[in-house]
Amino acid sequence: MTDTRPIRRALLSVSDKEGLVDLGRALDARGVELLSTGGTAHTLRQAGLEVVDVAEVTGFPEMMDGRVKTLHPKVHGGLLALRDNDEHVAAMTEHGIVEIDLLVVNLYPFEATVAKGADYDTCIENIDIGGPAMIRAAAKNHAFVSVVVDVQDYEKLLGDMDQHDGGTCPKFRRKLAQTAYARTAAYDAAVSSWMADAIGVETPRRRAVAGTLAQTMRYGENPHQKAAFYTDGSDRPGVASAVQHQGKELSYNNINDTDAAFELVAEFSPEDGPACAIIKHANPCGVARGASLEEAYRRAFDCDRTSAFGGIIALNQPLDGATAKAISEIFTEVVIAPDADDAAREVFAAKKNLRLLTTGGLPDPLAAARTIRQVSGGYLVQDKDNGHVSIDDLKVVTERQPTEQELKDLLFAWKVAKHVKSNAIVYVKDAATVGVGAGQMSRVDSTRIAARKAQDMAEALGLSAPLTQGSVVASDAFFPFADGLLTAAEAGATAVIQPGGSMRDKEVIAAADEAGIAMVFSGMRHFRH
Repeated sequence: MTDTRPIRRALLSVSDKEGLVDLGRALDARGVELLSTGGTAHTLRQAGLEVVDVAEVTGFPEMMDGRVKTLHPKVHGGLLALRDNDEHVAAMTEHGIVEIDLLVVNLYPFEATVAKGADYDTCIENIDIGGPAMIRAAAKNHAFVSVVVDVQDYEKLLGDMDQHDGGTCPKFRRKLAQTAYARTAAYDAAVSSWMADAIGVETPRRRAVAGTLAQTMRYGENPHQKAAFYTDGSDRPGVASAVQHQGKELSYNNINDTDAAFELVAEFSPEDGPACAIIKHANPCGVARGASLEEAYRRAFDCDRTSAFGGIIALNQPLDGATAKAISEIFTEVVIAPDADDAAREVFAAKKNLRLLTTGGLPDPLAAARTIRQVSGGYLVQDKDNGHVSIDDLKVVTERQPTEQELKDLLFAWKVAKHVKSNAIVYVKDAATVGVGAGQMSRVDSTRIAARKAQDMAEALGLSAPLTQGSVVASDAFFPFADGLLTAAEAGATAVIQPGGSMRDKEVIAAADEAGIAMVFSGMRHFRH
């Protein structure tokens, strides 16, 4: 690897003009000759800078609506030539190729074009060809050439030049090259993923995934694990796009749990009233609706006050002062909501360890999306679970019909169960969870744990009986045996929602009839592993 390389000539061709004029002036002041194309050259000239058109260098005008302008040996030769190779130097001399020491390129806004919902042809037209080709050429030849693809690296470039007498050092060029290849990889990933969706290829032979670093973390799930947070550029409201108003940086576990909480509370439309979800270790420990946001929080909190300590709270409506005051009565890690009023922010200002996030909206629980999970040697890719059932989808399979209130609670419980680690059991009464059993190897164990938690809370609250008395229960998958259903009946549940589909469905239905329980089949399973 060579040492410091002087920058005498730079080629600038950018779609995003942010910081361009300041960079051009800084390079000009350092004696760097500026080459440029099209709109970039025009912007620089308007700022009073002297610019050489690439067309003057290549001897060919821009053509085909700008599709062909930098795809030329005099450009790529200037980027790719090895300065310490006699044959390369001779070829440059023979063909009139000049060295290009710095390339500054950012690409056509393909991702932004797709995000705006542009049609197929418009998206295709916004696929950059010359830009990625030049970036890859310059990055390959980083022994001699500096390549900048991000506006945030302009100042770093100038700083390195100032430290090295107008040149750049090998370490800095290597970092720039890595960033450049990551950018073209992410760009190609965006194009290939969009095109697969656009032409209806559900399982493309190769799937590329890319992200942009949002935060380097102190550690991951545990202190011995390194971690970072990357965003995917989507416009889905949530933890990735939220504004943090106070508190220290979110941890790996905070982000994971906050995402779980906000995706859950988004199941409950704000138009139907306030709702609150409390999450601990990615599982709900309380979910409720209420006449007010404060009431929704207190009802959710009463499901499992012990687990709620140090949890994550998500709200489906803007946070108000009264709710903030109620939340501040115990230690909470994160509160996320579409917005927060001044009174709420003032209450939380005294809680320095609490993070308040606002998102500007709720994610659409029915929107199409994908989830990706790494396994040894590969990735599992699937559609996000946006499955939804309504009253019309339910099939009553027992002699007793569920009441109108039971049906409402069954649908409420079903929405919550979708967000509980399987095997999931959720007891609900009057639009509030009263017992949650999560992640057990046996469904009957989840049923027992949820009932026991309800009993413990009844004792803590001084109730004469646990709130599972007169409740409904949701099971994310079918009951393989009648024992789980009978355990729910013993806890006081009067109605059950489950997918159905077990080879022993008849036995389970008969047990429900004998216990006087109403049961409905949803026809949909919600495993969450």
